[in-house]
Amino acid sequence: MVQPALSSLTLGYRPLWNGTRQLAGVQLYLDSDPALDADVPHFLRILQEMWTDTAPPLLLSPQSHQLLISFLTHAPAGSPWVEVRGEWLADSSIHALAQSAYKRGLKMVWRGQLGDLPDAATAQWFTSSLLSLTPHESLALLQPASPTLAGALLDGQMYEDLHSRGLLARCLDEHRAAAIAGWPTEDVLHNLRSRAALPRRQQVLALMQAIDADQSLEVFEAILGQDPVLAYRFLLYTNSAGLGLRSSVESLRRGLVMLGYGTLQRWLSDQLPHADTEPDLHPVRTAMVMRAQLTERLIEAGLGHELQREVYLCGLFSQLDLLLDEPLAGCLRRLPLSERIYQAIVSKNGPYAPSLALAEALELPDGSTIRALCKTHELELETVNRNLLRMLRDLSVPAISPP
Repeated sequence: MVQPALSSLTLGYRPLWNGTRQLAGVQLYLDSDPALDADVPHFLRILQEMWTDTAPPLLLSPQSHQLLISFLTHAPAGSPWVEVRGEWLADSSIHALAQSAYKRGLKMVWRGQLGDLPDAATAQWFTSSLLSLTPHESLALLQPASPTLAGALLDGQMYEDLHSRGLLARCLDEHRAAAIAGWPTEDVLHNLRSRAALPRRQQVLALMQAIDADQSLEVFEAILGQDPVLAYRFLLYTNSAGLGLRSSVESLRRGLVMLGYGTLQRWLSDQLPHADTEPDLHPVRTAMVMRAQLTERLIEAGLGHELQREVYLCGLFSQLDLLLDEPLAGCLRRLPLSERIYQAIVSKNGPYAPSLALAEALELPDGSTIRALCKTHELELETVNRNLLRMLRDLSVPAISPP
C-alpha cells in the first residue's frame, strides 16, 4: 500500500560546504520502513512546491535499493540531483534504470571510493561524484612527498568523510572540490582550539552595524543567535557582578533590553580586537546554528515566542563544550539559564529533550533511530519531516559572509 510521502519517508541531512567554507547545498538522506511503499512522485512535487531559487541545492541520498529504484524511475529532469552508490550499479535493474534516467535528463551523482571509479561509458551518466578515500589514501595524501597520489585526486568533484584539516585543504584549496559532505570538526577544533572559544568577527561587526543603523531588537537577537560563542559571552557579561543589573538575565532578548545600546556597543568594541576570523571554523558554528533552528521548529506548536527562543538556546548551546573545550555542565551552570535547558542538554530529560534528541538524530542517516524517537515521544513523522524541510529551505536567508 502506498503511503503519503512525508509519513512514509524518513529524512535526515548533512551540509555540503564549498571552498569559501560556506554552505553549498544539503545532502538529504531518504530512508523508509521496508514495509511501506513511499509515494516518491508526491515527495518530488512537495520539494518542487516548497523550494525556492535561493534555497540550498539538494542532493537526494536514498538509503535503500527500493528507494533508489523509485527515484530513478519517477524523478523527471529538473529534479534535485540523485545519488547512486557505485556498488549498487552491480544490480542490473539499477544499472538499466540509471541509464534510462540519464537519457531523460535526470542529474545524478556517483558515490563511492576514489579507487573504484566507474568505466568511461558509465561515468558519462553522472553530473558529479561524491568520493571517499581509503585510510591508506588519506594517510598518503598527508605526506609531503606524495605527488603521484595527490595528482590522482579529481578536480571539481565532491568529497566526503575527510577526517583531517590537511585533507580538507588538499581537496578544497588545491583540487577545487565542488563541495565537502560533512566537516572534520574534531580535527579542526583540535588544531584551532584557542580560536574556537572566541566570537566570530563578522558577527561582532554585523551587530555593531545593526546598532548604528538603529535596527530592531529582533535583528539584534537574530545576529547574536548566529554565533554560539558570542551568545554565550553576551549572557556571561549581562549576568556579571560588575555590570550590576538588578535581576538575572536568562535570554538574549532580555539582555538586550536591559543593557542599552551604548553599553552594548562598548562591549562589542571590546570583543572585536580578539574576535576570530578563521574560515575553517565557520562550518562548525553554522552547523550548530542549524541544529538550534531545527530544535526550535520541532517543539510543540503554539509555544509562546519567549519559550521558543529558550528552545533555540537549548539547541545552540548543546555543543558548547566542543568550542570552549570544557565540560558542558560547567559551561551551562555559569549562566542562569532555565532548568529546562540544562535538563535537555545534560540530563537528557525534561520538556525540551525530545526536540533536541530528534534534532541530533536528523543529522545522521539512521532512519530507524528517527522513527523510534518519533514513536517514543508520540511525534508525527510527517510533521518532523516538514519542519526539517522548512528549516533547510529557509537557509536561503542571507548569511554573514566570511572575511
